[in-house]
Amino acid sequence: MSRKNPTRHVTEAEAMEVAEASREKEWQRPSFMKELFLGNFRLDLVHPYSAEKSTRPEFLAFFETFQEVLKEHSDPVEIDATGEYPPALLDAFRKLGVFGMKIPTEYGGLGFSQAEYQLIMELISTWDGNISALISAHQSIGVPQPLKLFGSDELKKEYLPRCAKGEISAFALTENDVGSDPARLSTTVELSEDGKHYILDGTKLWCTNGTIADLLVVMARHPDNNRISAFVVETGWKGVKVEHRCHFMGLRALANAVISFDQVKVPVGNLIGKEGRGLKIALTTLNDGRLSIPNGSVGAMKLCIKICREWASERVQWGKPVGYHEAITHKIADMASTTFAMEAIAKLTTWMADQGNFDIRLEAAAAKEWNSERAWHIIDETMQIRGGRGYETEKSLAARGEEPIGVERMMRDYRINRIFEGSSEIMHLFMAREAVDKHLQVAGDLIDPKKNASEKTAALVQSAAFYGTWYPTRWLGWGQWPRYSEFGRLAGHLCFVERNSRRLSRQVFHGMMVHQARLQNKQAFLFRLVDIANELFAMTASVSRAQSMRQQRLPEAASAERLADLFCCNSRRKIQDLFRDLWRNDDSFKYSVGRGVLDNQYIWLEELLEGLHGASPVQAPQKTKGAKEPKEAKEGPRRIARSGAKKPALAG
Repeated sequence: MSRKNPTRHVTEAEAMEVAEASREKEWQRPSFMKELFLGNFRLDLVHPYSAEKSTRPEFLAFFETFQEVLKEHSDPVEIDATGEYPPALLDAFRKLGVFGMKIPTEYGGLGFSQAEYQLIMELISTWDGNISALISAHQSIGVPQPLKLFGSDELKKEYLPRCAKGEISAFALTENDVGSDPARLSTTVELSEDGKHYILDGTKLWCTNGTIADLLVVMARHPDNNRISAFVVETGWKGVKVEHRCHFMGLRALANAVISFDQVKVPVGNLIGKEGRGLKIALTTLNDGRLSIPNGSVGAMKLCIKICREWASERVQWGKPVGYHEAITHKIADMASTTFAMEAIAKLTTWMADQGNFDIRLEAAAAKEWNSERAWHIIDETMQIRGGRGYETEKSLAARGEEPIGVERMMRDYRINRIFEGSSEIMHLFMAREAVDKHLQVAGDLIDPKKNASEKTAALVQSAAFYGTWYPTRWLGWGQWPRYSEFGRLAGHLCFVERNSRRLSRQVFHGMMVHQARLQNKQAFLFRLVDIANELFAMTASVSRAQSMRQQRLPEAASAERLADLFCCNSRRKIQDLFRDLWRNDDSFKYSVGRGVLDNQYIWLEELLEGLHGASPVQAPQKTKGAKEPKEAKEGPRRIARSGAKKPALAG
């Protein structure tokens, strides 16, 4: 393998600076969740919305043919066993135009809307996760999407037709020492002496589609100013090399690669957008790109419900089908109601993306995080209901004469969705930063230790003017019946959302006042705030969808209303628990114990491992240069009551 990227060391402040520079600072279009965090329940932004399937003849014909192609040219069990995509399937995809679904027709693509494309992703996810990853990595985060949004006319004319015809693309950001912290990026580009090329050097890790890709989107750093740019790179160019194919627990056919770049000449015209805009391009692309996972999760969960419904109806234990035992019936009820909510979130966010007049950075992140987490839980419950047959492989089941139902394969394949395209933890951090954005704009200088006295005084005047009006109104509002009475039995849930959106905004503010500059380290506190917002979003989407079905007089409307009602009942209890845990918890105690583990205070727990696994070096981890030890690390259990810290006066 060629040289590994040199490790690039940056301070926490430098990393934060890069992260801040990469985020979109303006909110030029409305956002439901941004308003939710500020205590403004903007139901008008999300209701009514259209979740109806496309009736375009061109799309319906494609949808039917696509299903036939999947059945004829792919066997998910064999794809899992061989770890390869069938060449006949890829050829059929090229002929059908699958790789150009979202590419405009003027460039040879099919020009599908987000809703049409995501319905295909939902369908694929009921069939095989490998194929879903192949299409999503190419279409959502590969070359087509960033070129559509930011590419020059010349780049679009050069590469979009090639993608539409079936040249597969991949996205290259991650490195050995770089995951979600792009400040440490080591892959570099420098302008050649003649000014005609950028010279690209470095190595990228975990490039999905990398072993079969013709085209790459590569993120690289300019050494002279440390800014990051995005480029289209062809894998056939001199100096581009696939070093290794990565293999994983699931998605056995995933064409994932380590790719190196050795003095690769990239034409200056292959820069996407402007220099230094690479991370913004990546984040903006992912706003739409992330929707494949929540929509795909819906398809997989529909399959889980089918599996559980059929098995729980036919499997008899103690004289009656297992599905009629309360323990299993409750699981199935929660699975169905949660899947309804997952679909409501996915369809709503997809609809918002298609409208083009919403800022969906928060909604897309919420849909990705919430749906992938719920999907993993439902798959786990599906295996529990299927029991040993869920844990057994399809081939083994078939060899015994039983129906080969691939719950075991599904569990392996879908676990990655909590990590793909931003892990659940990164989604929480991203959303938490946006949640406090308005407060940082208004009062950020007050809690910034770098600001001098005059700057803090000016900030005090500004914040007093804003909060003098804003804060009292977060306590005042009409969140009781008969408001939303047109929603029938679901009206009370919307009243709950309205009241608790204001409560959420107060807690965001209280967190800023109590923790101040330390808030960024209070991740447990921030994550609970985000979880509350996500649950409120899911409740709103579910009620809106059920109401829309009722207004359309659909035959499923009554049962949809029951599903939405059950989901909201469960969600309300979760939200109440999360609010309580904001201020009554063992967060500091847990942090001190966790630091103790890292500092080898509990290494005696590993004593059994020494013979087989070798003794661990007993040394404390080194501090990052310039980093300060958080206050919590110095706190022991004697300083924290096990029942939780006292509620601060501001936290009412």
